[in-house]
Amino acid sequence: AFLGQIVTRNGIHLSGNIDYAGDSFDSFPNGLAAINGPSAIPQAGLLQIVAFVGILELFVMKDVTGESEFPGDFRNGALDFGWDSFDEETKLSKRGIELNNGRAAMMGILGLMVHEKLNEIGMVADLPIIGALQ
Repeated sequence: AFLGQIVTRNGIHLSGNIDYAGDSFDSFPNGLAAINGPSAIPQAGLLQIVAFVGILELFVMKDVTGESEFPGDFRNGALDFGWDSFDEETKLSKRGIELNNGRAAMMGILGLMVHEKLNEIGMVADLPIIGALQ
């Protein structure tokens, strides 16, 4: 979410149309305005996103084979990328690093959301990488 905010706020969008009506990807606003506002994504589009995430949660992202080592291990015996060759201490270290990266990303997107709301009350925050949010 954080990287998506940075990329789209810099004007980088997918090319082409998002629907058969001819709306392009860059015709929708960035940030919270994309889901709430006059030019937001239509409700049917949001429902499709929620349904897709729900299907992934219920039917795809789960331990099918019973081989998971920890909560969130969805390799199901197919993907390894060398994980099984690490010792237990290295595995714990890598899992901790991944958790901390996720926490940092959550703090980053939370900060961007706060700055976006500050603009609405007249407190424009000039961010070092992407400037003032609009």
